Amino acid sequence: MPEGDTVFLAGKVLDKALAGKTLLRGEFRVPRLATTDLAGRDVLGVGTVGKHLLTRLSGDLTLHSHLRMDGKWDVYRTGARWRHPAHQARVILATEDLQAIGFRVHDLELVPTDEEHRLVGHLGPDLLDPQWTDELAARAAAALAADPDRELGDALLDQRIMAGIGNMYKVEMCFLLGVTPWTPVSGVDPAKAVALGRKLLKSNAWRTSQTTTGDLRRGREHWVYERTKQGCFRCGGRLRIESQGPGHQARPTWFCPKCQSGPAPGG
Repeated sequence: MPEGDTVFLAGKVLDKALAGKTLLRGEFRVPRLATTDLAGRDVLGVGTVGKHLLTRLSGDLTLHSHLRMDGKWDVYRTGARWRHPAHQARVILATEDLQAIGFRVHDLELVPTDEEHRLVGHLGPDLLDPQWTDELAARAAAALAADPDRELGDALLDQRIMAGIGNMYKVEMCFLLGVTPWTPVSGVDPAKAVALGRKLLKSNAWRTSQTTTGDLRRGREHWVYERTKQGCFRCGGRLRIESQGPGHQARPTWFCPKCQSGPAPGG
């Protein structure tokens, strides 16, 4: 699933392409919204909250979308060839010179703008909120600490605690905190964890590539995430990979037994 910084950048690209323009075409290719036509509406702006995209339109209307595992928004010049098959398009928003196409996007819904809270009100503080404050940081830290026995990796993925962290950042944050993802939340400083999450997302928010090591060269971007063959970027040691999370929510989780202390499946 895309990380919060990926969604943040997608929102900025859409906002630059559409904000202040009138839609000449606004159609959906999903059954529930197939008869809805957004043509003639002005795009007031595109914002994000965690992993949720909110396209705000004239007439007090907001289009909500979520990328989930495979969704993507692309922007094209009018008449340009799409990079994905047409049958994967779920939304087409076109102005005079540009087209924004939502391929395989999910959770599509139109709501009155003043009711956006129905869709994102359950989320914790957005780590990429431009209006971030110490109060938001304290709220996220308190929410993280509220269940001290919960596995840290599981808690970091809970968007109700703080919004924006996906599996890659979960894995890398646990490494940088020096503990395994199965360590109970009580084993870390919650304020430090929140600050680290925001720092990592902010450092990558305005680019398509992501790094947690500070090095963007191929094979050097991460400490342990997807480094099964290469080993730990710090010590070079062999990594372990285990599944974490219940049922369909389980995610492959890398960690370094040498650099990270704490419990792990199988001891």
